[in-house]
Amino acid sequence: MAVPPDLVDFVELAGLSAAPYGPDSREQMVAVADFTHNAFKIQNPVNFVRAGKELFVEGWAEMSRTLTSLADGADLLLTGQSYHGLVANVAEYHDIPVAGLHHFPMRVNGQVGLPFLPSPSPVIRTISKLGGWLYSQITKADEDAQRRELGLPRALVPASQRMAEGGMLEIQAYDQAVFPGLAAEWNGRRPFVGALTLELAAATDDEVASWIAAAKPPVYFGFGSTPVQSPAETVAVIADACAELGERALIYSGTGGSEPPPHPGHVKLVGQVNYTTILPMCRAAVHHGGAGTTAAGLRAGLPTLILWDVADQYIWATQVKRLKVGSAKHLSNVSRESLVTKLREILAPRCLARAREIAPRMTKPSVGVAIAADLLEDIGRLRHAYSSVDAHG
Repeated sequence: MAVPPDLVDFVELAGLSAAPYGPDSREQMVAVADFTHNAFKIQNPVNFVRAGKELFVEGWAEMSRTLTSLADGADLLLTGQSYHGLVANVAEYHDIPVAGLHHFPMRVNGQVGLPFLPSPSPVIRTISKLGGWLYSQITKADEDAQRRELGLPRALVPASQRMAEGGMLEIQAYDQAVFPGLAAEWNGRRPFVGALTLELAAATDDEVASWIAAAKPPVYFGFGSTPVQSPAETVAVIADACAELGERALIYSGTGGSEPPPHPGHVKLVGQVNYTTILPMCRAAVHHGGAGTTAAGLRAGLPTLILWDVADQYIWATQVKRLKVGSAKHLSNVSRESLVTKLREILAPRCLARAREIAPRMTKPSVGVAIAADLLEDIGRLRHAYSSVDAHG
């Protein structure tokens, strides 16, 4: 696996070999947040495009050379949602199939909306198409240079268009239950497998479970990779809001060995936990709206509050509201008072009932992993079958 440098140890922990590839994912998340926030400010278009190039094409040539070497002799290249053009070019060079794995609906569709719109509309399609066009313009020069270096002819259309028109397998690693109507719109062209997770146990799972079982089930709070401006202040706001409501709080602090901020007895700070084990023991989930965390909370039947900020988080915030399994608010606008109000909303019986109704519709992790693996192995089998036919005439 070719992964960002900060994820090499994680991949090797899962028993696979890994090679560093591209920018540090944590640094890139901060850069994405800055870019997204600045995108809505009036600024010089030249500066905006320059910032986009720094974010989306930094190290493109080096990544191409790394991946070209690693993919030599491979049967298939599987890419995520970034640098797909770079990966498609390497696959074309090696004459092997390329498949994509998307953790939210990337392709233009009529189902995904925005938090400030009451329902999906033609505006969304326009925004999606504009975003795709802008991305292709930002990456065009680097992709053209890559193709020249690989000895490939100049591409006449963007990579995303070539991949879609070529019938590339695009695995949707999220549940169709969260996007009613999307599967029908795409009519089987993009298979849904549900959110993929290793369900890794954490060293503190038993201790956390004991704390939960000792009293009233807590509300889980976690912000994943989203940068939190003031962790101590955030913990204080959560603690005060839960105290007012008589709730306990289990907070993912991500302290990584640093000194945790002070907190009262009804609050417990934790590092990584196994969501499959811990979340079903909680009574609600409050988080940043990451694809994996959203799926884990819905699988556990938890009413959800998404405090979204950047990237695809607004999509999950919107869907949680539309499914009536929870509520959402922009992270920068959260105060103790607004958090109390939102917690009251999601802890209401009707929200809990709706969350429990959605939970059985979510794909079990083991099932999703098996389906995804089968889809990829089918491509490999077809490739070998065609190769055998060519070899024997």
